[in-house]
This record gives sequence, structure tokens and C-alpha cells, in this order.
Amino acid sequence: MMATPEDNPAMIPTAQEFHLSFRVADLAISTRFYTQLLGVAPKQSTARFSTFIVPHLCLNLVILVNDRGESLDTYSLYHVGLGVKDRAAVIESYHRARAAGAEIVKPPRTTWRGMPLHELWLRDPTGYNIEVYARLSDTELAEMPADQEPFFLVPGTEPKGSS
Repeated sequence: MMATPEDNPAMIPTAQEFHLSFRVADLAISTRFYTQLLGVAPKQSTARFSTFIVPHLCLNLVILVNDRGESLDTYSLYHVGLGVKDRAAVIESYHRARAAGAEIVKPPRTTWRGMPLHELWLRDPTGYNIEVYARLSDTELAEMPADQEPFFLVPGTEPKGSS
């Protein structure tokens, strides 16, 4: 029998905001990157940190300087995901990211294995992965190819040798 919310209530039932904080290699470069990515200027920026309040994402993001002088472990934080409305928004995010000079890790594509999504993967200046994704509609799910191979959403972005 599957557990219900009544059997396992949420620890925090009425959260209003998601707060994320991580260290970056270069605060100035990362502040510019996240300003462009999120579309908002930092609410506060000092020599030690920048804070972004992003109401449309219910997000409070703080990026901090790396004061240890050691390499940052970008492996442990596998990625941060940002859900967008639909396939068109994933494609638009790709064009905006390219115009801003962001590193594209995986171009926009529709994937079928695991969680079917329209997705785009970027890398921030420190090396953290950012996934921009949209869940597939029922109509889009019904279009799944038999081989379940990814479909690249922007012509010319598919890997060499793909048709």
C-alpha cells in the first residue's frame, strides 16, 4: 500500500521560499552570470556575497566567495534545476544563454528515458551544472519514438554523426 500525505506529512507544510547558498570561484563573474540567468539584479552585493531574491521562482539565492582558496567540489552538487513552462521556453532559454556567452553542456532536447523532459544543460562560471527543463504534456508524451532516442530541439545542435 502506498503512503499518503496523511501517513507522512511534510516537515514544512507552508514553505514560502526556497533558499540556496553555495560558494563560487569568482564572485564578480558569477554575480554577472546569475543576474543574466535569473533576470534580476542582486538585492545585496558585497565583497563577500551576492544575494538574489527571485519572486517568480520563490527563490533566495546567495553566492559566496571561496575563502579557503581550495578548488571547489562541483561534483557534490550535481546540478540545480529550473523548471520552465514548456518546450518553447527551453528553446528560448538556450538562445538567451548563448547570447550571454554561457557554456552549453547539452543543447535543448527532448529526452524520453527516465523522466521524459525537454531539457537544456548549462554550466555556471564555477562549474556547477544548471538544468533548464519543462515537463512534457500528455500530447508530447504520446509522440515518444519507439527507440526513445533524444530529439534535438534546435537544428544544428545534434551531435556530429546524428541524423
